[in-house]
Amino acid sequence: MGRKSLAPTTMLFPTPVVLLTCVDERGKPNIITLAWVGVVNSEPPMIGVSIRPSRYSHGCVSRAREFVVNLPTAEMVRKVDACGILSGKETDKFASLGWKPVPAEKVSPPLIDECPVQMECKVKEKISLGSHDLFLGEIVALHVKEEIQKEKGRIDIAKALPFVYCPGAHEYWDLGKSIGHYGFTKGKP
Repeated sequence: MGRKSLAPTTMLFPTPVVLLTCVDERGKPNIITLAWVGVVNSEPPMIGVSIRPSRYSHGCVSRAREFVVNLPTAEMVRKVDACGILSGKETDKFASLGWKPVPAEKVSPPLIDECPVQMECKVKEKISLGSHDLFLGEIVALHVKEEIQKEKGRIDIAKALPFVYCPGAHEYWDLGKSIGHYGFTKGKP
């Protein structure tokens, strides 16, 4: 079977689905669904999130220079998708989606209680890329619900139920099953 050349586009898949919380200049919280997200550094721990400048949340993150990355579960997929369609400019997404805001420890935006993992971040740098601006956020606090933890604070993925977005297909997928672990090929060619 052959290959077909396509126009260059963001065909990296899957990408994690997150709910980013931020606050406006009055301190009103907002939520945006994002899939252009990834780990960018280990020490200090940092995440990169890309947001279109036209989005309401972009202005909130730009001004406050902080945000929280909340990891939703696959059980939340319908509300996560709805959150990405609604505008925080006109809608209180916490109220309309029935999610509970919880005060963060080190930043102004709240945590989403229904999410099993939250990372509080302070913006270290903003890079304009074209259609999106990349915000590099240093993780200053991490919260993980006890019911999804294994030994040594590791995450039980089967209990966390994360899901991903596949840009080329425009679909959400769950993760299925584990097929190995870091270093399982040690000593083998």
